[in-house]
Amino acid sequence: MRVYQSLSDLPQFRNPMLTQGTFDGVHTGHRIILDRVRALAAQHDGESVVLTFFPHPRLVLYPHDESLKLLSTLPEKISLLEEAGMDNLIVLPFTEHFSQLSPEAFARSILHDAIGVHTMVVGHDHRFGLGREGDFHALEGFARQLGFHVEEIPAQLVNEVAVSSTKIRKALAERHIEEANRLLGRPYNVGGHIVHGMKLGRQIGYPTANLQPDEPYKLIPAHGVYAVTVLVQGERYKAMANIGLNPAVPGKGFSIEAHLFDFSGNLYEIAASFEFHAFLREEKKFDSLDALKEQLHEDRKKALEALAHL
Repeated sequence: MRVYQSLSDLPQFRNPMLTQGTFDGVHTGHRIILDRVRALAAQHDGESVVLTFFPHPRLVLYPHDESLKLLSTLPEKISLLEEAGMDNLIVLPFTEHFSQLSPEAFARSILHDAIGVHTMVVGHDHRFGLGREGDFHALEGFARQLGFHVEEIPAQLVNEVAVSSTKIRKALAERHIEEANRLLGRPYNVGGHIVHGMKLGRQIGYPTANLQPDEPYKLIPAHGVYAVTVLVQGERYKAMANIGLNPAVPGKGFSIEAHLFDFSGNLYEIAASFEFHAFLREEKKFDSLDALKEQLHEDRKKALEALAHL
């Protein structure tokens, strides 16, 4: 997949079949649209093109609102779109100036002049341009004026999948990991680098890898203990992870850490990704290290049961 980050770098696409959106998570609902774009490209001897933005528009339009948490970082989104079989990805810088483009200016200068769109595929609730004023009917009008085609994915088709980025965020916030993964079509993951912790786990036979996420806006599942797999250096290990404030360890504070099963070695400063498969229990405080160790033994058994199908 070819990735472009400036309109000035764009080639002359061959019959470009285009879709546009933030595509946060590139979930199963997005895949319906992407599959249709790919099918049209094959049908018309064209190229599939995805137009997205970075940073996320809400981060620019509402810079002081820290409530937005994203399901995918830009590198993750690029990888997922490539896996979906897209030929081209355009990542436009989203700025305040860009946000002021009227729907007509967007259709004319971006879709027609810069990309030369042949057919644009959109979801039933697609909006574009200043204040999200442009809707499907407006897009149809611009398409007639500018000489391209528009296709809308029916609401019924999308609703059959019953998925949205908002639903996935809600499922993760409520620890419904299996539901989030079903909607995503894959395990939810958080990537970053392994950093030094307090090393208390070593003392009780459960050393942990502490993850520092790469992206501050990446959504972290709710506090608790989870069955996970950890992808590191090209290998995937079954593990159990804790997210939270570590009430059993005074002064430690928030952390994301995992105990990898059947692993020994040093992971410090190495890139890793935690893939979430099941919620095991809430965090709790223990009266002693022995009590904590006993609970971790039970957590390990439950995690292995949850991961047995992998």
